[in-house]
Amino acid sequence: MPVPTIDFWYDFASTYSYVAAMRITALAAGAGVNVRWRPFLLGPIFQAQGLTTSPFVTYPVKGSYMVRDMERLCAEIGIGFRMPSAFPQNSLAAARMALVGLEEGWGEDFSRAVYRAEFADGLAISEPSVIAAILRKLERPVEAAMTRAQSDAIKSRLREQTADAQGHKIFGAPSFTTADGELFWGNDRLEQAIAWAKRRD
Repeated sequence: MPVPTIDFWYDFASTYSYVAAMRITALAAGAGVNVRWRPFLLGPIFQAQGLTTSPFVTYPVKGSYMVRDMERLCAEIGIGFRMPSAFPQNSLAAARMALVGLEEGWGEDFSRAVYRAEFADGLAISEPSVIAAILRKLERPVEAAMTRAQSDAIKSRLREQTADAQGHKIFGAPSFTTADGELFWGNDRLEQAIAWAKRRD
């Protein structure tokens, strides 16, 4: 029997994707569900909706609520939280590197490490030195990975994955899709997405 699978769509600029990234592996494994990590870029999707930045910036009251909500959520599951000085951050380089890592078997660890650097340590993930430090901690060859992340193949892959997200009618992150095409949006829908995938197997 095939193992049920959900696709986890995330942008490194997304605060709530940080929480989902720290929860999804254990929850899915406990339910017998596989997870495909699918980094993408929210920027083009927001632009298609007429947005020029995160709604949390456009609407300051909503942004203030998000920060407090993140503080509560992170405390509840025992992970650090610190808003970086710049928000939303440019996630392009991290997303490209995640694709390299996912092809080579270390992408999930890399993705969690990027989120910790950004939202627990408050670092700028657009800085090459931050990405390089994460690679070194994961014992990955920094120069080779950096070169591959800038390749035409990886750049095209990220564009295709973002277009794929749009094709699934994804409008925010984190989002989860199941094999039958069902879409769930938000960290608070993670358990529902896992349960749906398992029932529809």
